[in-house]
Amino acid sequence: MSRDLKYTRNIGIAAHIDAGKTTTTERILYYSGTNHKLGETHEGSATTDWMAQEQERGITITSAAVTVDWKYRNNLYHINIIDTPGHVDFTVEVNRSLRVLDGLVFLFSAVDGVEPQSETNWRLANNYKVPRIGFVNKMDRSGADFLKVVGQVREMLGSHAVPLQLPIGSEETFKGVVDLINHRGIVWNEEDKGMTFTEVPIPDDMLEEAALWREKLLEAVADYDDTLMEKFFDDPESITEREILDALRKATLDAKIVPMVCGSSFKNKGVQTMLDYVMELLPSPLDVEGITGINPKTEEEIVRQPDIKEPFAALAFKIATDPFVGRLCFIRVYSGNLEAGSYVYNARSENKERISRIFQMHANKQNPIPNVGAGDIAAVVGFKDIKTGDTLCDEKNPIILESMDFPDPVIGLAIEPKTQADVDKLGMALAKLAEEDPTFQVKSDEETGQTVISGMGELHLDVLIDRLKREFKVEINQGAPQVAFKEAITGTTQHRETYKKQTGGRGKFADIQVIISPVDADFEKGGLQFVNEITGGSIPREFIPSVQKGFEASMNNGVLAGYPISDMKVRLIDGSFHAVDSDALSFEIAGRSAFRAALPKCSPVLMEPIMKIEVLTPEENMGDVMGDLNRRRGQLQGMDTRNGVQVIKALVPLSEMFGYVTQLRTITSGRATSTMEFDHYEPAPRNVQDDIVAKAKGKVSASE
Repeated sequence: MSRDLKYTRNIGIAAHIDAGKTTTTERILYYSGTNHKLGETHEGSATTDWMAQEQERGITITSAAVTVDWKYRNNLYHINIIDTPGHVDFTVEVNRSLRVLDGLVFLFSAVDGVEPQSETNWRLANNYKVPRIGFVNKMDRSGADFLKVVGQVREMLGSHAVPLQLPIGSEETFKGVVDLINHRGIVWNEEDKGMTFTEVPIPDDMLEEAALWREKLLEAVADYDDTLMEKFFDDPESITEREILDALRKATLDAKIVPMVCGSSFKNKGVQTMLDYVMELLPSPLDVEGITGINPKTEEEIVRQPDIKEPFAALAFKIATDPFVGRLCFIRVYSGNLEAGSYVYNARSENKERISRIFQMHANKQNPIPNVGAGDIAAVVGFKDIKTGDTLCDEKNPIILESMDFPDPVIGLAIEPKTQADVDKLGMALAKLAEEDPTFQVKSDEETGQTVISGMGELHLDVLIDRLKREFKVEINQGAPQVAFKEAITGTTQHRETYKKQTGGRGKFADIQVIISPVDADFEKGGLQFVNEITGGSIPREFIPSVQKGFEASMNNGVLAGYPISDMKVRLIDGSFHAVDSDALSFEIAGRSAFRAALPKCSPVLMEPIMKIEVLTPEENMGDVMGDLNRRRGQLQGMDTRNGVQVIKALVPLSEMFGYVTQLRTITSGRATSTMEFDHYEPAPRNVQDDIVAKAKGKVSASE
C-alpha cells in the first residue's frame, strides 16, 4: 500500500477549551464521508470523545487519532488528524501530539479570541516549529469579530497572521466569506449542509474593505517571494491564484505567515474551505526535513529521510488500552516500512518486539492494514514492553529519536482500596494508567504505607479516579489532595562519615569525607551532581559508584519533611577503607548516613509549586477577586481588559488554591472563570515551612 506521500497530511487540531475542536473534527469526518451522521459534543455523541467521562463532561481528555480521505483538485489526500484536549491538566496530550505532527489547525473562538491555553499551546507549537493555519470558529455567535481575533493572534502570540477571507454577514446572518485570493464572494449552500458553495459578487458595502485586505495579503506574500515583489509593484492584478498559493505555502511552511480563515463548525460553514487550505498550504511528510536521531552504538547523529526504502524508524507517542484488542501503541513512522507480523527493535529496552497487527485508527474503531510506511501514523498491537517516547527501529540499523520531556506532577492524593478484593486490581489498574500517561505517577509512602497518586491538577486526578472505578471496576477511598512539595539546600557543609560494624564473621567498614552544597549554576538537569575528587586510591575505584548510589537513593526523602530533594552537589574529597571489611554496601550505607547527618547543616528549605493563574471577571467583582487572591498569598503579575471583561494574571502557591473554582463562583455569582497551570518552584515562607515540618514530624511520631 504505497501512497504518494505528497498527498498525505498529518495534522492536529489544537485550541483553548470550548473553542470547538471536537465539533470541527466531527464535521471533517462527516464531509469526508467517514461518518454518515453528524456527531455532536453537547449531545455526547462525538466520535473522537468516546470515553464516558469525555461525553459527560463535554471535554476532550485523550487525543484521538482519526484517518480520513479528502478529495481536493482531483487528487485524493490521506489525512491523519489528532484531536487534542484543550484543558491545561492534559497538556501532555498536546505535547506528545505536536511532536509527531507535521502541521496544525489552530482554532480560536470568534467571541473569546486568544485565551490563556491558546498561548500555552502556541508556545508548544513554536518549540516543535509546527507550521499552522488559524481557523476562527463560532462566527455565528453574538459578539463574533474575525478581524479582532486576527489582531490578537498578531499581538498576543507575536505571529504574522494574514486573513485569507473576510466574513459576509455576522453573528446570526453569517452566511459566507469574501475569498481574498480569488477576489470573489462565496456563500455556503444550506441544502447539502455546506458541502458546496455558490459564487456571488462581493457585497457593495464590502468592496473597499476587501480591496484593502487583499492588498495586505498580496504584500505579505510578495514580501516573501522576490519575483512576486516585482509583479506587485508593476501590476498587482497580474499575480495569479497559483502564484499566491505557492508563495503562501512556502511562507506558511517557514512559519513566517499564519494564514487565517473563518467559519462556524456547528453551522457547517467553512470547514470544507479550511480543509482545502490544509491540503494546499500545510506540509506533507516530504516537506519536513528528515528526522535526526542518534546511533546508540557510535553516539553519532544520523538522519532518516521520509522514504520507505530507508531503514525503519518510528516513534511511539501514545499507549492506550482498548477493551477489544488490548494495549495499543500509536506510532508515527518516519522512515522505512513495517509489515504486520514482523519484529521491531526497541532502542530503549534493547529488546525485539513482535508487532502482530497494525491498525489505521478511527477514534476507537480499528481497520486492520497489512503494513504502515514512512510518513504515516498507525496503531500497533502485540508488543510486550513499549513506553511513550520509545523509538522503534530496524535492529541492524538502530537509531534513537529524541524522546519527549514531560513536566513533574504538582499535586498528589492518598488512595486506598475499599476491600481486600480491590487490592490486587488497584495495583494493575494504576500500572496501566501510569503507562498511558507519563505525567501520572504512583508511589507508596514508606512511613505511612499509603499509595499516593500524583498528576497535573485536580481535574486530571479526578478523571483518573473516575477511570479506576469505570474501566477497572476498582472501588477506592481517597484522602484530601496534597501538594507535591520539594526540598532544597541553600548552604554548604563538610562532613566525615565512618561506618563500622563488627559482627561474628567479617566486619563492615567505610570512611568518606564529603562537601555538600547547592548545584553549580551551569548544572542543567535536576538530580545529584556528584564529583569524585579522590586521588591516590584512598578509596578503591569500584566503591565510588556505591557512595554516589547512597546519596542518590537518599534524595527521595529530604530531612525536613521527607519530600524529595530536587538537586544537590556532593564532592567526595577523601576517605579510607579496610582491605578485608570494606565492600560496596558499606560505602552505600556510609553515603546514606552522611546525607542524613550533613543535610540539616546545609540550611535546607521547603520548595512549593507556584501556579500561574488567569482570572476573567466582570469589573464589579474585581475588588473581591483581588482581595481573595491576596489572602491566598498571590502576587499580581498584570491586568488588562479583554472583550469588556477584566483579566487578572497572578502567581499563587498551589497549596492555597484547593477548591478555588468553587470559591470564585461564590464571590462572582458564577460569572468569573479561571485557568491555572504550573509555573515554577520557590522557597516557602518560614511559617508555612514550620507548619508542614511540624505536621510531617507529627505524622511520623503518631505512626511509630
